[in-house]
Amino acid sequence: MVTPFTIKRPAVPNSFHSSSGSQAKVFYSWLEGQCVEKRAFYRLISGLHASINIHLSARYLLDDSWFQRKWGHNASEFRQRFDWELTAGEGPKRLRSLYFLFLVELRALAKALPFFQRPSFQLFTGRPEEDRRHKEQLLHILQLARSFPLHFDETSLFAGSKQEAAKLKEDVRLAFLNISRIMDCVGCFKCRLWGKLQTQGLGTSLKILFSERQIEALPSSGDRRPSFQLSRQEIVSLLNAFGRISTSIRELKTFRWLLAEER
Repeated sequence: MVTPFTIKRPAVPNSFHSSSGSQAKVFYSWLEGQCVEKRAFYRLISGLHASINIHLSARYLLDDSWFQRKWGHNASEFRQRFDWELTAGEGPKRLRSLYFLFLVELRALAKALPFFQRPSFQLFTGRPEEDRRHKEQLLHILQLARSFPLHFDETSLFAGSKQEAAKLKEDVRLAFLNISRIMDCVGCFKCRLWGKLQTQGLGTSLKILFSERQIEALPSSGDRRPSFQLSRQEIVSLLNAFGRISTSIRELKTFRWLLAEER
């Protein structure tokens, strides 16, 4: 029996050109045989990885001398991580996963609109006028998200028997918990912070997507406790994670221009 633990996916792009190329084929063959939920989960994590790689390439230390530290876009580093030939076709798959992740988080923002529209939802920064203005801006962004015409359709996920769906959801929850624990081993504080923030943001997005009934049943007033809640930490991670993914996609335009200039 082939399991995830017996399949090794090369982490280094150039390893696809070595004997590990056959391992990559075995990995994708195994992945295609998995249920749609597990394939979607892999694509989400792959998209998260792609986003991080784009940020690394866009904020690269170009010069570290006695006089200055210059940061900027490194087209060579970007090519090393995403070029079709240098990654043996893996790079474009990573970028498609990034767009898939963007659509999932965009869908979550759109579905969360009723939660933020409630009069009882307040930002509570200590400045009432700024709180009101910021909530209006937040609702405007969520309305824009809802107006997007080609939203991700999550109804095909966890659509089997209730028992099987519950087990898959628990598997996904434990996988996110493991990823968060792995992030604790990252040495760089900023890398660890952004990694855990984006992981929690993605987890919050999935929580929203699969709480449609609870969100629809939210009370209009604060008379009774709602069945669906988002903590302050979840809200912060949700919005910041979407901001990072959006920035990654915007950076792709810059890299396309830089690569075109090199030709």
